[in-house]
Amino acid sequence: MKVRVLALVLTLTVPPAAAAQEAVFLVRHAERADSSADSALSDAGEARAIRLAEWMRTTRITHIYTSELRRTIQTAMPFASASHLAPRQSAASDTQGLVGRIVGLGPADRALVVGHSNTIPEILRALGVKVPVTIGDSEYDNIFLVVPRGNAEPALFRFKY
Repeated sequence: MKVRVLALVLTLTVPPAAAAQEAVFLVRHAERADSSADSALSDAGEARAIRLAEWMRTTRITHIYTSELRRTIQTAMPFASASHLAPRQSAASDTQGLVGRIVGLGPADRALVVGHSNTIPEILRALGVKVPVTIGDSEYDNIFLVVPRGNAEPALFRFKY
């Protein structure tokens, strides 16, 4: 069901001659093992990363971006391995650099960005989303989908996984 809904969303909202990437999926890293600066994932986080890979399976992602921190890299790895893509790291503090790479993608490209509760809203704003987004400390199950629409504000969809 969710795959059909996602396919319909992309079909209805992607202009035929998009000037930028086709779609950007953004997720917060999965649950952390502890509160250290560069925490690994907890057992629950590892299980969530596998669920993310299953959810993303049919999205035809062409690029994966993570921050330099282990928890984002580990969240992306099950999907990256399954899709044979190498995640590209970007400093969590370099929102503009990351967005520049995303916006520079081709019209058939789709990106997955694994970030943090404070960076995902910044990235969404930099991609042109005007609707304010907040991610609570205990929220790890959001998938944000941004679909560019030419000169109009991009469409934003929010899923749970």
